[in-house]
Amino acid sequence: MRLLAMVLSRYLNFKYPLLFIFLFVVGCSNSYIDDIDRSGGYEYRPGFPEVRLVTAGIVDEITDSTKISLAAEIVYGSLIFKKFEDTFKADVVVDVQILDQSNPTNIINVKQYPVTITQKDSRTSLSQEAFLVKKEYPAQPGDYLIHFSVTDLSNNKQTVRSSTAYIPNPAETTPHITNIRVFSKNDPLEDTFDPVTTYDLSNNADSIRFVFQVTNNNPQEPLELSSRLIKFRSDTSYARPMSFPNYNSSSLASKGIAFDKYEVINSSRRIINQSGSVSIEFAFPGLDRGNYRFEVNNVSENGVKLFKAREFSIKSPNYPSLKSARELAAPLYYLMGKKEFNKLMEIEDEVELKKAIDRFWLNNIKNERIALSVISLYYERVEEANKQFSSFKEGWKTDLGMVYILFGPPWYVLNSLDESRWSYSHDVYDFDYNFFFKASRLKSRAFPFDNFLLLRNNQYFSIQYQQVQKWLTGTILRDNL
Repeated sequence: MRLLAMVLSRYLNFKYPLLFIFLFVVGCSNSYIDDIDRSGGYEYRPGFPEVRLVTAGIVDEITDSTKISLAAEIVYGSLIFKKFEDTFKADVVVDVQILDQSNPTNIINVKQYPVTITQKDSRTSLSQEAFLVKKEYPAQPGDYLIHFSVTDLSNNKQTVRSSTAYIPNPAETTPHITNIRVFSKNDPLEDTFDPVTTYDLSNNADSIRFVFQVTNNNPQEPLELSSRLIKFRSDTSYARPMSFPNYNSSSLASKGIAFDKYEVINSSRRIINQSGSVSIEFAFPGLDRGNYRFEVNNVSENGVKLFKAREFSIKSPNYPSLKSARELAAPLYYLMGKKEFNKLMEIEDEVELKKAIDRFWLNNIKNERIALSVISLYYERVEEANKQFSSFKEGWKTDLGMVYILFGPPWYVLNSLDESRWSYSHDVYDFDYNFFFKASRLKSRAFPFDNFLLLRNNQYFSIQYQQVQKWLTGTILRDNL
């Protein structure tokens, strides 16, 4: 089965109860919400460098010196590589700007770094692997805003990502908890953990590590810290067909994620009775797919309330990319009948599943050359949907993702507070090619996701059917709509 092997080459070589009940009750307060970190998203723009950023404040446990830690990933496939002899090179410029949040006009630090990324493999230009930038900058205690920009010198296109960092004052008698940093590693034989720069983590991770610091200069009043890892109930379903009934407003698909319904995976307590800054680490083996929160707070009776949390989602092994046969099989849900899809997903053997996917495409399109182009386009859209619409579930599973995959990028988009119209026609009154989405919940700090649901109609049956047929016959390459 040469066809699937050719396609795969693109993807394979290169993603205690009463206390916390109280916290949820008061969870509407800004101070509580502000202490929940979800890191950044992908912010994908075709043709621009893909950049992911995470920052944190750090206190040296020996010297009490303070600094900002920065980790950024630059996706290889988003850069322009040029061949020089037997090497492929991409030249970029990285700019870092650190601002004092209490006085945004006060620029603490500005750095510029020219970077040349070299690779031997020509397929690097298709890779979703990333070049890691790690830096540390001395800074006084305080709140900071960090701007990190990457400019591809081949086309002068620039991407700017921003993040915040909080550095506690180790000299204060008031205790503090720093932001929680997350690290993961995939190989059980390796000791190196890589920083996690997004809300999404791979369920391929062998283990996940959470690191934070506690400062306390009052040993007469030791801190008793409580930590726990919880898993929220959340929607993981595929987008239902466009002609089906709309989701019930009380359904989990409409709510997206239920922050008041969760399972406690792990909990522990620890007493900090030494003065100064103390680093604390928690490590967990590979977690199942789902949405989680790791949170820390103090249960001391000294009147000081501390709370920090880091939320994250475990998604497919190579997310947002598609590499394994199962990752490539799942999005075929939008092109298959239910029985055919269920039969496909029942195949457990990876090799046999690859063959079945290959047969599906060839049996429909017949022409291997055309099939290869259609497959590449389909999975390119799935990956783009993951980057643009990722939330509590994979971007391709959302209503926005489904329409994006089947119909492509909309010609026009009109957004309001809780509605979005995607137009695939110059006639805004053409019902067949104007799709309306409504947010089931408004995006906020308490609910940080866009959950736009398609306003379904049984008249869409023929529209979706015709579009699927274009994919299955290969005519999608000639006329998208």
